[in-house]
Amino acid sequence: MAPAFYRLAPGPFPDAFMPQDPTLAALLPAVIDIARRAAGAILEVYDGEFAVEHKDDRSPLTAADRAAHGVIVAGLQALTPQWPVLSEESVAVPYAQRRAWQRYWLVDPLDGTREFVKRNGEFTVNIALIDAGRPVLGVVQVPVRGEVYAAAEGVGAYHLAADGVRRELRVADYQGGPLRVVASRSHGSPELAQLLAALPGHQIVSIGSSLKICLVAAGEADFYPRHGPTSEWDTAAAQCVLEQAGGQLTDFALRPLRYNKESILNAPFLAFGAGERPWQAALGAV
Repeated sequence: MAPAFYRLAPGPFPDAFMPQDPTLAALLPAVIDIARRAAGAILEVYDGEFAVEHKDDRSPLTAADRAAHGVIVAGLQALTPQWPVLSEESVAVPYAQRRAWQRYWLVDPLDGTREFVKRNGEFTVNIALIDAGRPVLGVVQVPVRGEVYAAAEGVGAYHLAADGVRRELRVADYQGGPLRVVASRSHGSPELAQLLAALPGHQIVSIGSSLKICLVAAGEADFYPRHGPTSEWDTAAAQCVLEQAGGQLTDFALRPLRYNKESILNAPFLAFGAGERPWQAALGAV
């Protein structure tokens, strides 16, 4: 059975932290609860034996992906029936229909299925609210650790530990020294190796899923470059957390990633905090 904290509906944002937009403030605790319930469904599968299928693009799929998808879609439809939900495990929605969406939920029920299959704990539940192409609310839940990264415009960005302790997230202000670079656990590339070779002194931290972006948001890393393919649901929730923590997630021309494009694929991107940018010169070497 899933741990008790996955079956609770916490209220982690007291009146002192209520933002200018009460709608987003009211939504955030409810979405955290939905993400925690999805995490409980994931752990029910994770703790047992499970089969691994593969989609057309060869990415893995498990019963945990489907279970979390069901919990999240049902929860969001009950919470905001007026807004559509686009999930990685949904039936594809044509752009001719999506392009009219002003506000919608963008979901990856289990980000990092490869890490799930490896049983290393580095996978997440990602739920974002997109408004006019921008993520304005984001929840990244880490099932194995029972922790949550959460943010919304006007609220700020927070880390919620499994025991309920809350701390505000702020990116690091890099002013020199070894650059802490986050790299994918399962998706290395020649371009990344070339970029790293052109960087000054740096340290590498390898981790899976959207946790890479969350490490930058938490000030535990300075820079995360991603050359390989990702989809919009992989980044939206964590982008909101990073932006509300004072960081940026952009394409290589330093333009913020946008959502609900005709192609669901992202451009190669960079996640970074504040301060100096020694990596900027190195981008020309790629």
